[in-house]
Amino acid sequence: MAFGGGLDSDNEVMSEINMTPLVDVMLVLLIIFIITVPVLTHSVKVDLPRVSNEKQEIKPQTVTLTVKADGAVFWDDQAIDMATLELKLTEQAQKQPQPEVHIRGDKAAPYEHVLKTMAAVQQAGLLKLGFISEPAH
Repeated sequence: MAFGGGLDSDNEVMSEINMTPLVDVMLVLLIIFIITVPVLTHSVKVDLPRVSNEKQEIKPQTVTLTVKADGAVFWDDQAIDMATLELKLTEQAQKQPQPEVHIRGDKAAPYEHVLKTMAAVQQAGLLKLGFISEPAH
């Protein structure tokens, strides 16, 4: 026996590793990888579309309503009466996404005119309402 079990006459212990089984295992693994790698990399050629990963955000339209001191209402710098205003606001409320409504009220305008405009926006079903003002100097 070669492992020094006491049966040999020269009583030497064998300290070398038998490399033959290790080489056999490595050759089998090499053959397996040589066979499987072309199967894994072979695929159907498809011309895929290119897209960006940026988030596409649809910005809603902004409607500016101006209320003058005499009670006149302007839709983006065009004079408009209350009946037409309510009709246009109802049309805008149906859009997706809904536009933002900004109200610019004249400092000398009675609060009643601005309040009527706000009520028309609310009754039309528009959800985003803001006010435009100038900062104090």
